[in-house]
Amino acid sequence: MRRKMLIPLIFGLIGTAILCALGTWQLQRLTWKTEVLTAIDAKILSEPVDIPLNANEATDQFLPVQAKGVIGPQEITILASVQKIGPGYRVIAPLEMADGRRVLLDRGFVAISAKNAPRPAVEAEIVGNLLWPDEISNATPQPDLKAGIWFGRDIPAMAEALNTEPVMLVQRTSTEPNLVTTPFPVDSAGIPNKHLEYVVTWFGLALVWFGMTAFLLWRIRQRTV
Repeated sequence: MRRKMLIPLIFGLIGTAILCALGTWQLQRLTWKTEVLTAIDAKILSEPVDIPLNANEATDQFLPVQAKGVIGPQEITILASVQKIGPGYRVIAPLEMADGRRVLLDRGFVAISAKNAPRPAVEAEIVGNLLWPDEISNATPQPDLKAGIWFGRDIPAMAEALNTEPVMLVQRTSTEPNLVTTPFPVDSAGIPNKHLEYVVTWFGLALVWFGMTAFLLWRIRQRTV
């Protein structure tokens, strides 16, 4: 009986140990990711600075910035959705500053019915964050230029279309006298953090594996009694 039980026992213990190790690794990854998100949140809400010259994703992602200039009437509307509100559009416009620099400005969200509402040029002071979003893949449809609808924030393509630097400021606050959009500010909520799910999955599988091993050993013992 002991020989018949030995191999399933070893196999079961090794499998349980491997699954527990994977769960422990994901628990460590969860701690690391939580610390990263906490640091990102702190950076996002820190004191804003002027937009750096030659701003780039490697050094300036999420950087809080301030800028004063004229928001142009040209714009790109990107299909989007807001929880509890529904579908609508992100409005991207050029922001031209006093020194002649032009950057992309993500003004925020408008409802579908407001897509073609007039949004004339206006001078404003903007506070927000620089962002290079990861929204474009091979599966992203090409912009429908006839309908004026884009399907993701493609920084180089938008910069070319609006004649700006490939730099995007996502608005948090604006001194516009009448806001024509609902700001859609940067936060860490959109950064994936599924490590807790993985922790539960691996430890859950370890428990199932251990239970199945125990059941198998019980069945072997019952057959040999």
